[in-house]
Amino acid sequence: MSIIEELGARVRAACDELPVELVIKGLDSLKTASERLRWVRQESADPMGVPELSAATEHLETAGHALRLAQDQFAAYLTAIGLGPAGPPAAGPQRPPGGPAARTADEPTGPARRVAPAATGGWWSVRVAELFDSRDTPAPPPDQQVTDAEELLRRVTTGVRSGDRSRLHTELRAVEANVGLGLASVAPPMLRDLATKLLGHPPRAADLPRLRREVTGQVRDLVPNLPAGVLDTLLSRVCRMPPPKEPVEQPHPADPAVAAGVLTGLLMRRLGLDQRPVTARRPRETHA
Repeated sequence: MSIIEELGARVRAACDELPVELVIKGLDSLKTASERLRWVRQESADPMGVPELSAATEHLETAGHALRLAQDQFAAYLTAIGLGPAGPPAAGPQRPPGGPAARTADEPTGPARRVAPAATGGWWSVRVAELFDSRDTPAPPPDQQVTDAEELLRRVTTGVRSGDRSRLHTELRAVEANVGLGLASVAPPMLRDLATKLLGHPPRAADLPRLRREVTGQVRDLVPNLPAGVLDTLLSRVCRMPPPKEPVEQPHPADPAVAAGVLTGLLMRRLGLDQRPVTARRPRETHA
């Protein structure tokens, strides 16, 4: 075996040892847990870990994309030294069809999986009204057409980009709690991509002040009663930073979800993007 062939064998071995499948399994487990927990919390506003699971899922997705990029770079290197890859690398982590969370065989799907619509004045509707300073506004009838967080995100971003605060309030308030909470899972990957387009590079710690200046005032105009710490924590995660160190009161579970949806719409408006949000895939990031 020549030196080049031996090197190629070692590169292929290193590529095969990348823990892609383990990351995929871990990601599936986290998404399943997030989905089940959101349904459990349909009737309760008590904090039960959905924001933490969402952050863990996002970090694991990032790891999966980094591994996929490493596989591609290994393959490119083998080609560059005259040794074509032995075969295409295993597929990287993908969001499963039908939503952001994986579903297992024993989970019901379709109409049988639906729960009864949240009653008028349910905890999600009440909290959204408080955030928009519209406590005296009657709750809209439940919107039976919005059954997943991706569709809600599309409607929310449309309302934000149009500047129609009343429409935005109605869209958020008319859904069931589990659908609204799903914004905290589906919006962060898109937020990272939009921030990258805005800044011209993946967001990092030094970009946090600029992002604050870009969006804080607009968020307050749309959602006047959103606690400041919620937006700061969300922007810190976009920049891959730990949340603020100073003690912050545990946010209401609806707050991070509403903030994520509104912030996505604001960044789309800032960038002049009008297309439907795509949460099923995200561009790979490259790092120097």
